[in-house]
Amino acid sequence: MYFLSLLTLFPFFLLLGPSRPLRLANPNASNPPLLAERSSDGDLEIGGELAGLPAGSVRYVRYEDLLQLPQETYTVSDDTNFKGKTEISGVALTTLAKLFGQAAHSDLIVAICYDKYRSNYPSDYLTAHRPILVLKIDGKLRDRWPQSEHGGPLGPYLVSHSAFRPSFKVLSHEDEPQIPFGVTRLDFRTESVVFGAIRPPGKWDANSQVGQGYIIARQDCFRCHGLYGEGGQLASRSWLVLSAWAATDPARFEQYIHNPQSIQPSAKMPAHGGYDQATLDALTAYFKTFTQVRKNP
Repeated sequence: MYFLSLLTLFPFFLLLGPSRPLRLANPNASNPPLLAERSSDGDLEIGGELAGLPAGSVRYVRYEDLLQLPQETYTVSDDTNFKGKTEISGVALTTLAKLFGQAAHSDLIVAICYDKYRSNYPSDYLTAHRPILVLKIDGKLRDRWPQSEHGGPLGPYLVSHSAFRPSFKVLSHEDEPQIPFGVTRLDFRTESVVFGAIRPPGKWDANSQVGQGYIIARQDCFRCHGLYGEGGQLASRSWLVLSAWAATDPARFEQYIHNPQSIQPSAKMPAHGGYDQATLDALTAYFKTFTQVRKNP
């Protein structure tokens, strides 16, 4: 068993490493222009910490301009967004970070979806899995893409990998592929700031119960639940609501994680039936730390 590093701070250009063979759609193309205003609904919105711009600035990149960047093409068979083997083409997230992010301190990419779901790509994940922003599926432009498993569009963008092999395991939680569809925006952020919002107060070793719960929660729970403006906003329960629940009714809190539909039949949260008691206990111990802070500001 081995663990994610809690803090991995180094610039994106160090992540690029030995480059894979790329297909340049237009060898003479320059960096895509950043638009101050959206030109169409299909533009990729980018924000966070953009090179040469004040923090919090927002710009837009046209789909057509993204297609001119170096493309990587793979045949994937383990992405649940697709049925069977599928060819995908797109741009590595690290390439986009090198083009648009502030290399001095931006070391986290956040993919934000139309439903306020978020996937976080810290530097260790980018190094291990090299995710790409998908621009073509089976050689087709996005107006000819198949629908998602829910019946809606996969676009305007989605993220996938050539192949995913878990790079860590904490208790019964194994590294999960971050493969959101319906991506509308990428933020280039500082990992210590974003994850700092949910870092447990106090000093906790990574192998402690609270430390283990933090590692699991930041990859899983943080995609839908948020705190202080960071994290996903898809779920109706905030981080502090989860904390209060863990502190006052831990058995019900753990049952909801294990099988949310058993508590609330209309719940959309996926069940975590593979989590053993030690994993549930770690999550409970972690979330309790925030309620303690609220009681003793």
